[in-house]
Formats: sequence, C-alpha cells, structure tokens
Amino acid sequence: MSGTAKPRGGRLSTWTTRRWLRVGVAGAMTVLTVLGITGAWVLGRTASLSDDLVNVKSPALSTTFRLESALLNQETGIRGYGQTGASDFLAPYQQGLKEQQTFSTRLRELLHDDPARMKDLAAVEAAVETWQARIARPVAAAPAGSPSPLTAERAAEGKEAFDAIRAALLTQQEGLRTERARGVEDLADTMELRNWVFIAIAGLIVLLAVLVFEGLRRGITTPLERLGADARTIAGGDFEHPITPMGPADLRHLSAEIDFMRRRLVRELAFTEEARLRLDAQSADLQRSNAELEQFAYVASHDLQEPLRKVSSFTQLLQRRYGSQLDERADQYIAYAVDGANRMQVLINDLLEFSRVGRLQDDLKSVDLEEVHERTLSSLSVSIEETGATITHDPLPSLTAVGAQLGMLWQNLIGNAIKFHRPDTAPRIHVSAERDGDVWQFAVTDNGIGIAPEYAEKVFVIFQRLHTKDAYKGSGIGLAMCKKIVEFHGGTIAVDPDHRDGARITFTLASTPPTITGPSTMPEATRANAEQAR
Repeated sequence: MSGTAKPRGGRLSTWTTRRWLRVGVAGAMTVLTVLGITGAWVLGRTASLSDDLVNVKSPALSTTFRLESALLNQETGIRGYGQTGASDFLAPYQQGLKEQQTFSTRLRELLHDDPARMKDLAAVEAAVETWQARIARPVAAAPAGSPSPLTAERAAEGKEAFDAIRAALLTQQEGLRTERARGVEDLADTMELRNWVFIAIAGLIVLLAVLVFEGLRRGITTPLERLGADARTIAGGDFEHPITPMGPADLRHLSAEIDFMRRRLVRELAFTEEARLRLDAQSADLQRSNAELEQFAYVASHDLQEPLRKVSSFTQLLQRRYGSQLDERADQYIAYAVDGANRMQVLINDLLEFSRVGRLQDDLKSVDLEEVHERTLSSLSVSIEETGATITHDPLPSLTAVGAQLGMLWQNLIGNAIKFHRPDTAPRIHVSAERDGDVWQFAVTDNGIGIAPEYAEKVFVIFQRLHTKDAYKGSGIGLAMCKKIVEFHGGTIAVDPDHRDGARITFTLASTPPTITGPSTMPEATRANAEQAR
C-alpha cells in the first residue's frame, strides 16, 4: 500500500497553483450548479403551487359560491313571479341569468386544465339547463298580472330539478375544497423542502468557503508569506539567507528562481561595488573637466574681447584722425573692419550666454511671465515702433524657473517674430498659453515670412542660418539658445508644421522646478573678472 501512496503524492506535488485553482473552481462550480438547479426547481415548484392555489383553486371555489347565489336568486325570482304574477320578481331572475353566465365562463377559464372539475361544472350546467327548460323559462314566459298555473302544476318537478342543481353544486364545491386542501398541504410540504434545501445550500457554501480559505492559506498565502519574509530578510542586507521552497510546484519553482537570483546578486555585488568606485572617480574627473571648461569659456571671452575692442577702437580712431587724408575706398575698408569686430564681439557674447545655459546655476524662484513679457516689449520697443508691430498675449502664468533665462527665451522668440516680418506688412504677433496637466503649452505666432517644413529642425541647430547676414542680422544662435533653455526647464520646443500664414513656435515649460545637477565649481573671482571683461 505504501508503494501506491508515493506515486499519488508525487503526482499531486507536481500540481501548479493554476491547476489547483482550476480543480477547486471546477468542483465548487459543479456543486453550486447542482445546488442551484435543485434550488431553482424547489422555488419553481413552490411558485407553481402557490400560483395554482392563489390564482386557480381559491378563485374557483369562491366563484362556485357566487354561481350558487346567482341560481338561488333565479329560483327565488321565478317562484315569486309564478305565485304572484308580479313582474318585479323577474328582475332577480334576469340578474341571476347574467351572473350565471359570467360565473360559468369564469369557471371554465379557471378549470380548463382540470378534467374532473370541468366534468363537475358540466353536470351543474346540465342540471341548471333542465330546471330552466322545464320550470324557469316557461314560468317567466307566462303573462304578468296573475299567478302562473305551471307553478302549481310543476311544483314537485321544480323542487326535484333544483335539488339536483344543489347536489351538483355540492359535488363541485366538495371537489374544489378537497383539491384546495391538497394544494395547501403540497405547498406546505414543498416550502418545508425548500427551507431544508436552502439550509443545505447555505451549509455547503460555508463548507466550500472554509475549504477554499484553508486551501488558499496552505497552498498560496503561507508559501507567499514565507517567500516574502525571506525576501525582506535578503532586502535588509542578509544576502546569505537561503530561500526555502514550499507550496505548489510553480511557487516552489519561483522560490528556487529567486534563490538563484539571490546567489547571482551576491556574486554581482562585488563587481558592482568596484564599478561604483570607478564611476565615482570618473564623476570627480568629469566635474573637474566641466569646471575647467567653464573657466576656459569665461577667460576665453575676456581674452578674445579685449583684442577686438582694441581693433575696433583704433580703427575708429584712425578714421577720425586721418579720415580727410583717405579716399572713399579706405573709409569703406575701415567700416568693414569695425563691423567685423563688432559682429565678432556679439558672436562671442552669444556663445558665452549659450554656454551658461544649464551650466551656471542661478537660483530657482517664482517668475511672473507677465512681467517677463512686459520687460521684453520694453527692450524691443525701438524695433516694435519702427515696424509698427502689434503684439498680443493670453494671460501668462507664474512658473518656478530661472528668470534671466526665461527673459532671453521671450526676447529671442518675439525678437525673431519682429525681425522676420514680411516687407510692407506690419508684424502681428500673439503669445498663447494653455495648461496641460503638469506642463504649460506656449506658442508664439506671427504673420511673417514663415519657416519651410524642411527647415523645422535645422533652425534649432547652432549657427544654422536660413538667410544671409545682409538680409537679416544675427549670429544664428538665438533659436539654439531657446531650445537649450526650454529643455533645461523640462520642456520641448518645435516649429508648428501645420501653420501656414507666418511662423508658429510652440514650446512647453514644466510647472514644477527642473532637476538641476551639481553647482558650478568655477571660482568666484574668475567669474567676476570674466563678467567685468564683458
């Protein structure tokens, strides 16, 4: 016997959680289906008996009593009319005829599925027809005013005929009473059976719930709790703590996989720690390199701008002092030199500003974009007046950001919209703002010369110009700086390709402060000297 028990246990030990659940659910559903069918049958039987008792047998019994009353009214009316000849006695007779027809029809409707009771009804109707044919209708047809001689002549026959009616009615009523009593008894028995069936259903449901709960506890909950406890122990730092497999086959397999992963993590920890140390060293080197690059940018801007200022200053001084001794071509050359030096100085300043975005960590604070917009319009007032530009805007929010950078963003976008206007057409510019969840959607729309779709991405690349410097002044850094500022503040910027009448630049800004990495390590003295040099 022990030899047969082991294979069975072995087979059960290979069952997975899904298989246990399928078998358990299938068994529970089978039991519940059988119980449900039994309960439905009992309920249907109870409802059928109750309906038959309430809507057939009880109404049929009461209708027979009413039919008897209607026939008694007929007999009383006919007997009175035959003895006195007074026509008033015909009224209850005629009313009784109508009620007889009504009650007979009602009985046929109620008893059409009961052959025995229909036979009793036919016997009553036959007795009534005999009495009416021999007594009632001949007496009712006699002229009023005097007693009907048929009353006396057929008195005995009439009594015998009406007694037959009473006997038929009694038989009918007794049959209906018997069936009604039997229906009440059947209903009581069925209701008792129904109660026991539902008690059994409730007991089985409770038993199933207990079995399911215990099965889940032993097969799923306890193994998972044990696995969770082992996992928490390992997560707490005890990586040498083993995981004990238990429960169904799939949970045991899961425990084994997690334990394998634990062992692999132990092997990887040493390598990870070594890699972290190397990464820390590389990060320190990168911070030093960034600090050196930042310092170089400031020093380079100072060292480059000083010779340019000298070139520009001495060239202008040469023009003022020796202008009368030089010809027109020499003046033109001097103007070229001064303009080149000035453009180089502007380019250096723009490059310096471009390098500062995301590198120098200004304080984050609440920035009112309405004030930024007004300052931008004030700084561009000359261009606005010269071009006759009309600039409108939606209500602008306050954001947590670097105020100086948002000022550069607004100035570049609105300045470009004014600069690239159509000849002989006054610029019309609108700044829209709409909140979309955690970000704000902005757009700067103008009626200028627009941007072709094939250049929609190129315009955000540094030094990429779509026009010559003679047609439109600029260094080609403006939109690249806008992109860098927007991305630094957690947003995106793009050209709307669907806008045709001019250009529309759309961008988003996060409503929460952007994540800013470590502070600049550039010495304050070097930064101050570079700023002074600018």
